Amino acid sequence: MFVKLSAVLSIAALCSAAPSPVKHVLHEERAVESRDWIKGSRLEKSAIIPMKIGLTQTNLDLAYDYLMDVSSSDSENYGKHWTPAQVHDAFAPKEETVTSITQWLTDSGIDGSRIMFYENKGWISVDVTVEEIEALLLAEFHEHEHSQTSKIRVGTDKYHVPEHLVSHIDYITPGIKLSPVTKRTVDRKTKRVSHSIHAPAHVSIPGNEGSVGISAAAAALPPALQNCSTNMTPDCIRALYSIPANPAKVGDNSLGLYQQGSYFAESDVNLFYAKFATYIPQNTFPINATIDGASYSVPAASELNSGEANIDIEMATSLIYPQTVTLYQTDDDIYEPQEVATTNLFNTFLDALDGSYCSYSSDGLTGDDPTIDPVYPHNVPGGYKGQRQCGVYKPAKVISASYGQAEADLPAPYVRRQCNEFMKLGLQGVSVLFASGDYGVASFPGDGSASGCLGPKQEIFNPQYPSGCPYVTSVGGSQLAPNGTVYDPEVVMSDDLGGSAVNFSSSGGFSNYFPRPTYQDGHVQTYFHRAHLTYPYYSELNVNVNTTTGRYNRVGRAYPDVSANGAHFPSYLNGVLYHFYGASLSSPLFAAVLTLLNQERAAAGKGSIGFINPVLYRHDDVMNDVVEGTNLGCGTQGFHAVKGWDPATGLGTPNYPKMKALFLSLP
Repeated sequence: MFVKLSAVLSIAALCSAAPSPVKHVLHEERAVESRDWIKGSRLEKSAIIPMKIGLTQTNLDLAYDYLMDVSSSDSENYGKHWTPAQVHDAFAPKEETVTSITQWLTDSGIDGSRIMFYENKGWISVDVTVEEIEALLLAEFHEHEHSQTSKIRVGTDKYHVPEHLVSHIDYITPGIKLSPVTKRTVDRKTKRVSHSIHAPAHVSIPGNEGSVGISAAAAALPPALQNCSTNMTPDCIRALYSIPANPAKVGDNSLGLYQQGSYFAESDVNLFYAKFATYIPQNTFPINATIDGASYSVPAASELNSGEANIDIEMATSLIYPQTVTLYQTDDDIYEPQEVATTNLFNTFLDALDGSYCSYSSDGLTGDDPTIDPVYPHNVPGGYKGQRQCGVYKPAKVISASYGQAEADLPAPYVRRQCNEFMKLGLQGVSVLFASGDYGVASFPGDGSASGCLGPKQEIFNPQYPSGCPYVTSVGGSQLAPNGTVYDPEVVMSDDLGGSAVNFSSSGGFSNYFPRPTYQDGHVQTYFHRAHLTYPYYSELNVNVNTTTGRYNRVGRAYPDVSANGAHFPSYLNGVLYHFYGASLSSPLFAAVLTLLNQERAAAGKGSIGFINPVLYRHDDVMNDVVEGTNLGCGTQGFHAVKGWDPATGLGTPNYPKMKALFLSLP
């Protein structure tokens, strides 16, 4: 809730003499003009706009060490995960930060009765005139109109803050990141068009279960395993990774699935059970954990049934049943999938898991970003009229999301703030997995450029988020070679599926926002030694892609971490059988493996495995190494698979018996 500071600040104002001149320093400056937003007229000085100041959190410099302490197999604190209260207390801002900033505002003539802050002291908010904010920040604020949607945003090219407050202020909005128009003297302009900026990455083709052209080796296998290279059923997956059937049920061991803009159809899921998983009773559907007015399911014929939610639910349930699946379906049907000017992913979901995240400040952002995230109540016909849901669900111990987008689509502070929240989930023993993507070293076509690549020549590799966050597990795609069997080594998922998916392959590469974490440093250095890459590279974060001559970031966080099969998965879409492709299959598959490992540990009286990356990089012998294939993109062959870790399939695919032995050996 908001609390006014008037009582305290009125006393401070009475005790202060005329303020001495304050030295301002540049805090943020826009490096490159947006291609989509056209700068317009300067705002009227009397216009009123909400100013939000994100307060610097404490101990974020220690976050990596905190997480490694409970996640590294050689740590005496392995598995001693934190409570939500411990996490909140560890990162709360200092009292000095709050008092210093409020003193600056009152010294600048802002009456204390106007200043608001949230109970957790994560941010400070005040409605100001344009004249006031321009004086406070030594800045000029202008309208900006979107070239395609006519939406209006306000912002500045640069702004300044008092030198003594630099360490206390993360970020101020409106600032160089454009904010929506909420001021009273500027007209709104809105126009809606469809978009697919964060569409889940999968491709489907009509199904065919025939055994045309199977190899002699495949013909010698049981019938259920003869066609796995073209029909990757649950039976095939279990045989491929030695995953046990009929696992025992453990109480609180649900697998969480994130969904946004795509909804499952109950009739399609029932068809899958009847055909490929007869051991699952009809109408076995996920636990309902819808968020901010989201629909739970839709009719099979609905255009909102894209197949994405179906395949996630079917993949997970078919492998872990009778363990349950929890469906975190986010945002009302107006925002998802039809809202045009949002590139939002995950914030309203994180709000629902962690109430403090609704107002948490980090890397210059406080709470959700109204220029990117949905705003509730959503006062349009069909919109969710309730308040944003904060802290309403306990997170599942394993969460998979088959969604992502290019890092370049989002401001660096926005993704760093989210990444910190994934770190906090890891501290609490939650494994968070994301599909790495499906366009090799590029993003999907049309994301920033026709090819999905960066730079004026479209030659620079386009790293994906959230895979670039060092606190999540990025899952790439693998597949059986043509005519391969479940007892043959897999290769990099790479298929020519036609159209925009000609180079449909497992995404991998190196982040431009996050440095390489120490837990993977040795493996990545070994890869560079073995791969003998000839591409030019750069070695800096937040690189200017308009001027660099390199193709990839040699010092960035490397991904994926692991991989799993992402090809030829059968599923029904509006009653018709298709085969689906993509790392969006791989992530729930690997998440199912972790859920089963948690079940094994629970039966042994042990806690959840939590953030798995440090353990797997230290014990990579529990993975099936993938050494053939490449992930094409940006006019290159991308990155080839080699012995050990590589940016196509990571450490490899799961070997369930070896992983079980390892994780049961840990405390």
